[in-house]
Amino acid sequence: MGQDPEVMEFFPNFWSEEKSRDAVVNIRKHFAENGFVLFAAELKENHEFIGFVGLAHLTFEAHFTPAIEIGWRLVSKHFGKGYATEAARDVLRFAFEELRLKELVAITIPDNKPSRNIMKKIGMKHDEEGDFLHPKLPQDHKFARHVLYRIKNF
Repeated sequence: MGQDPEVMEFFPNFWSEEKSRDAVVNIRKHFAENGFVLFAAELKENHEFIGFVGLAHLTFEAHFTPAIEIGWRLVSKHFGKGYATEAARDVLRFAFEELRLKELVAITIPDNKPSRNIMKKIGMKHDEEGDFLHPKLPQDHKFARHVLYRIKNF
């Protein structure tokens, strides 16, 4: 998934096998420490892995951190089928009803319309005042500018 140009279209780098393995280690550690994670997503009918959807602490400093992000990434052949939206709604329910979190954020680059549409579909609002330059990228990088979406638990 991390080497698929369609999946990684809005990310600054492809993921090596080593980076993918490191991510799995970090995800397991995050789950052990927090009780939530970027969960593996699979099809109900045959358990085919289709990506991940879940929650994670953001690992950089910005004007809105500390914060917990809701995020998703799917295998490209499953784009546009509603799976990310369906799973994100379940993750929202889990975050607000079971974990009792007060707020979630989501971030992406302005041109990532598919993710921004999911953010809107699950009830997130664009915080235009919160848009920022990603601190882990050079400020002149084409993906440095990010939009910030929020949703609060009522």
